[in-house]
Amino acid sequence: MASYFSVLYYFVDVSPTGPLPLLVETGVVLGLATYLSESLRARVAVAASLALLALGLTVYISSLPRWPPIVPLVGDAIALATGRSLLQLINVDLWVLGVAPGPLFLTWYLGLRRRYVSATLVGGATLGYLVLTTDASNVITLLGVVGGIVAVGVGDVDRRGDALAAAEPLAVLLALIIVISAFVPFVYGGAGTAAGLSGFQGGGGASTVEASLVSAGSQIGIQGNISLSPEVRFRVESDRPQYWRIDSYNRYTGDGWVRTGSTHDYGGGQLDAPAGETRTLTQRYEVVDELGVAPAAWQPVSLSGAPVSAARVSDEGGFAVRGSLAPGTNYTVESRVPLADPSTLRSAGTDYPEAVSDRYTTIPSSTPDRLAERTARITANADNPYDTARVIEQWLTNNREYSLDVERPEGDIADAFLFEMDAGYCTYFATTMVTMLRSQDVPARFVVGYTEGQRVDRDEYVVRGYDAHAWVEVYFPDVGWVRFDPTPAGPRQAAEGESLADAREQNRTDIDTNDSTGGEWTPTETATPAPLTPPAEQGGGGPVRTITPPDNPVPEGIDRTAPNGSGPDATTIGDVSVPGEGGDSDGGIDWPSREEATLVGIALFGIVVGVRRLGLLGRVYRAIWLRYQPSADSETDTERAFERLEYLLERRYRPREPGETPRQYLADIGADERARTVVAIHERARYAGQVTREEADEAMSLVDELVAS
Repeated sequence: MASYFSVLYYFVDVSPTGPLPLLVETGVVLGLATYLSESLRARVAVAASLALLALGLTVYISSLPRWPPIVPLVGDAIALATGRSLLQLINVDLWVLGVAPGPLFLTWYLGLRRRYVSATLVGGATLGYLVLTTDASNVITLLGVVGGIVAVGVGDVDRRGDALAAAEPLAVLLALIIVISAFVPFVYGGAGTAAGLSGFQGGGGASTVEASLVSAGSQIGIQGNISLSPEVRFRVESDRPQYWRIDSYNRYTGDGWVRTGSTHDYGGGQLDAPAGETRTLTQRYEVVDELGVAPAAWQPVSLSGAPVSAARVSDEGGFAVRGSLAPGTNYTVESRVPLADPSTLRSAGTDYPEAVSDRYTTIPSSTPDRLAERTARITANADNPYDTARVIEQWLTNNREYSLDVERPEGDIADAFLFEMDAGYCTYFATTMVTMLRSQDVPARFVVGYTEGQRVDRDEYVVRGYDAHAWVEVYFPDVGWVRFDPTPAGPRQAAEGESLADAREQNRTDIDTNDSTGGEWTPTETATPAPLTPPAEQGGGGPVRTITPPDNPVPEGIDRTAPNGSGPDATTIGDVSVPGEGGDSDGGIDWPSREEATLVGIALFGIVVGVRRLGLLGRVYRAIWLRYQPSADSETDTERAFERLEYLLERRYRPREPGETPRQYLADIGADERARTVVAIHERARYAGQVTREEADEAMSLVDELVAS
């Protein structure tokens, strides 16, 4: 029961409600089960549990924006049972509160009634469903198996009454299961999201930034060391450089990201545009290498071309496609790029829609308080969400280095990056910025896609795999979502350049197009390119505050002149460097989690019991004692040599009978002259009371020879 409850607890920990309602509900349910355990018949208890489960699911379904038809509902249930994480549910906290009472009540009730096998079956079925949804980690699953075996063993002890006789083999069995499972992979490996033990599978096994972000699907797991892929993915025609966005993620789990909700068929037509002033941007894409996504500048409002029939739209506003886009596929996207100068964003206020606040300001309740406290200190001089975002963006840019060679930390990723790490790549920067913003109640989300790529003509861009990127979007009332990018652009672009240069040295053919080998396109001296924003909008609005801008220019379609490719201007508020708050990596020990420590403890206990039961300690001691004799005085050495000889002959032949002298014993078993010499030296030492050092050494040496022979 504790195993599946820990998974349910994890669900509510990362949801808006937090764990308190679940804890209260669990206390009430267990108390009720305890009270009714002696009076309620088992059949009635089973029926009551099923009724609780049905009622809870009904309440959850009624909480959805619209009552779903039965066929999609069944389809979703099947999808969950075949590997879709429950974390993708919009109201996962309500699902937990609705589903938990039934199995908790029945498991506890059956345990109190001493029906341990039945209780194990109920708990195992619940945990098994969470394994199928990939939400129970291998460690949690193993703990559940161990707990089930213990419960069945307790039932056996309860029937037989011989606790010690049953406990010893049970402990040995548990140790064997734990040790074997440490070396044999699970056939059905869960995503391991529970308690953040193992990280997500979504993107979790990828070797490149692109695979970990663009190909991650609805879940993104944050990794350690990673590489860049220089292959050309697509070409874009656009009169302005943009980040070619794929989708965003709203639920932060502490060790990864989940996109909740679902996708629906696009079907053509116009999608919603941002609330504020926008500029229309038309992009024409040509797929060079097979793509499973449909990039588009934010905010896309229409799609035309080959993928329309297979296009879907997520709740986050990103395009997706069924299957993939083949090389040579062309499509066109029309986007409405938000236009807002800094003064507009500063004055946007905090009157967020309830749906936005609920969805984009939540962080796990287990997030250490120190993250919010440090964020508050860093942004102390910011008096509006826009300035808060700019300060956090620049603080991360200025205080953390860019590196692909990092060790994935344990625990909360954002907290670790803020307090324990000195470097990371875009996933770490964006995750930390979103979490810091949310800790200050500023709506933000984690976004993935591609940067603008290599500009090969005035309005043409070649985008490669290494342009895959993660950044941040912040919500402003009456404006919409605005992009911020805390990742240092200069070091990132340098790493991309090295990756491309290495690939070109290898004469790879998939890294360039006909017009990408000549380097970045630059306008001629007579060319007068159109400004990214109208002159009246550049850096406008509001007084300029104390400025400490970063040094890495990345073009942005929205109105701004921010050097790091983020917000609409280059201003910062106050000093973004907080004294004494750089990387606090202390090189500490990575301690195992409580669950892992529990399994190790059980395994060690079982091993000790097994060793004791098999007499292994005595055997090991005797083997060492027989083969190694430390030197002491002559009499002691002679006595020990004789004892070793007796033990050796007893193992090889037979024990010496009572009343049988050593000489008779040696004659009967046909011992060789070396054994007779040792016995003679021993007799002189015992009965004559004298033995020389040389004789003692000879006795020890002869026994050593007999042991080795």
